[in-house]
This record gives sequence, C-alpha cells and structure tokens, in this order.
Amino acid sequence: PVPLEFGCSPGRGAALLGLTRSGAIRPGAVLPGAVLPGADGAASAPNGGGFGGSRSCAHAPPLPGPASPATIVQTNTGARMSTLFLDADPAMAAVYHATRRPSDGPVDLNLAAHVDPSELPAKLAGRTVVLNDHSFMPTEAMRQCPSVRHVIFLGTGARSYMDPEALAALGITVHTIKGYGDTAVAEHAMALLFAAARGLAIMDRGVRAGSWPRQEGMELRGKTLGLIGVGGIGGELARIATGVGMDVIGWNRSMRDVPGVRFVPLEQLLADSHAVSLHLLLNDETRGFLGAERIAAMRPGAILVNTARGAVIDTSALVAALRSGHLRHAALDVFDHEPLPPGDVLASLQNVTLSAHSGFCTPEASETLLRRALDIAAGIAEKGLRP
Repeated sequence: PVPLEFGCSPGRGAALLGLTRSGAIRPGAVLPGAVLPGADGAASAPNGGGFGGSRSCAHAPPLPGPASPATIVQTNTGARMSTLFLDADPAMAAVYHATRRPSDGPVDLNLAAHVDPSELPAKLAGRTVVLNDHSFMPTEAMRQCPSVRHVIFLGTGARSYMDPEALAALGITVHTIKGYGDTAVAEHAMALLFAAARGLAIMDRGVRAGSWPRQEGMELRGKTLGLIGVGGIGGELARIATGVGMDVIGWNRSMRDVPGVRFVPLEQLLADSHAVSLHLLLNDETRGFLGAERIAAMRPGAILVNTARGAVIDTSALVAALRSGHLRHAALDVFDHEPLPPGDVLASLQNVTLSAHSGFCTPEASETLLRRALDIAAGIAEKGLRP
C-alpha cells in the first residue's frame, strides 16, 4: 500500500477513497475521479461536511525522503485532461471530492504527498493548469514544462516554493488564494495568546512529568493587543479579542478602516501593547521586520504571537529577549525552518509555546481553499485557455 504521509482520520471519506484503517491505499482500490454522489444524487461531503474529523495539513513543507509512489486518477476516462492536481494526498483528494461541483471542469489527481522537482517534466507533460498544494517548483525544472501556463498555489506563500517572477518570464502565471483561512488562523492566534498568557504549555509539561507547576497568568480583559498587519486575519483576530474585552490597536502599511481597531504608529504599538500578534506577508521588505531594535522597543513583559511567517522575526534577537525576560512569552506557529529541526533553541525555552504551522488546518478552511482553486481553474477554462 501507498503510505499516507500526513495524518487523516479514516472515516467515510477514507473508505470512499479506498483507504485501510491505517490510512493506506488498499491495493487495487478503485479511486473515484468524479464527484461523490449522496443519497439524493447530489454531491455530498465525506463525514457529513468535513473530512473524517480532521484534515491533512497538506501544504506544510514536505517530509524528508523520496516522494510517495503516486497514482494518477483521471476524471474523464479516455482523455488526459489539461488540469492536474499535482500533489493531492488522499486527505486532500477527499476534500476535493467534497467541494467539487458537477459544473467544474475535469481535474486529474496525482495521489502523492509531494512531488520531487525531478519528476515535474514528466508529471506536467501536456498540462496547461496545475494545482500545487506544497511541492517545490524550481525555475529550471519548470523550464522543461513548456505546456504549463498557470500554477494555482493552494495558499498565499507561493514564494516559499517557487519564484513567481521567474515563472512569469517563462509565460507561467502563478495564482495564490487569500482569505481562505482567515477565521482558522485568527482563532489559532487567539488560542496561542491564551496559552501564553496562562502558561498552559509549561503546566502541561510539568504535570505530565509528575510535578505541579502552577503559573500566575495574565488576564487579557482590559489589556492592549497590537496587530502588526491588519488584513483578513488581523481583522478576524480583532473581532475575537474585542469580544474578550481587549483594547485592539493596529499598524498597517496602508491605512484601512477595520471595526474594533484603532490605528497607531508602529513605535506606539510596540510600546503600549501587552501582546503583539504578527500578520505580515513575507517579502523582501518584511524579512526580519521585527529585529533587535523593534523587539527592544516592545513593552517589557509583553507576549509575542506569530502565525505569519517565521522569517519576519529575527530569531536570534527574539531568543535573547526571551532569555533576558524582556519578553514574557512567545507563542509561535511558524519558524525559519520547518519542520523545526531537532535541538532548535526555541524548543529549549520554557517561555515559548510551539505549534506545527497548523493555524490554517480546519476542514472549513480546506474546503474553502479547494473551492476557490477550482473556481480559478474554471475561470481559466472559460477564457479559452483549454488546449
């Protein structure tokens, strides 16, 4: 059987895909390439609307080692379609079936957890549109894929996997999908803030080890939350934090009108905020945005939450501030290198709460993501770019 590299709960969706209880593809299983019919003949989502109670966090960085063996599932027998979902692991394939509409054009599924760049010329031969969840697309490899004209990246962080400008020079347009996980990431950021404020990770580790390490926590009601970057996720977090009773201030590169957010200069935000949450896209301007000088300008004893990208923070400066006690706690979902390498200094600090780049991981976010990707593919087809 083909191993499933990212976890999924084998429920009804897994059974429909021909998975064993351990999450492997049954030898000889018939893997459907069309929409799954419900009792009334209409499309239905596995497990009543979600995928098996959990989704594969499929656009986390690929695990080390060779790519899994893959099966290409064609949605129109007798024809090789121009659109390919390059790295549809079985969990994401189930989400695809849950969100696909009969009116959508055909999309072939390459059932693999990730695809090695050396495989791209063969996998993408004759393809015009490619859905890419998390596979690297080096420019030189894509130069050998002359038929490809559109890459639909499932998320916002395409630059971590390809060079959009270099691909544009090859005639390939890279599409990204914003906003699909705004609520999911905002809720995760709030969860990290609660965990940091009450020392939950410290107590969890201690109690498991047989001790009783009570922590004096920080009440969030009446405290100031500073948002650096107030887009969709920041706006959602502001809504949640306002409900908790926090005063929310924000800084954004362009002025916006966001309910519940009072915009202030960056220097004031750093000085006044009991907690700071980062929501910046990673680019040349934001890499290392929160460096030693800006961290030093933060309110003593503040909490820092990052669900954006690891590289927007100078990690060395962050570690120094945590060790000195200038910062009370850091709660991080993203890192410079992912997965976090064994022995990383962040994992050794008691005043750091860690999660595995999972802010976006909810069934609702996954279904929205795939639906928007299919809408983009449909728009491309409507413009007559189908071969």
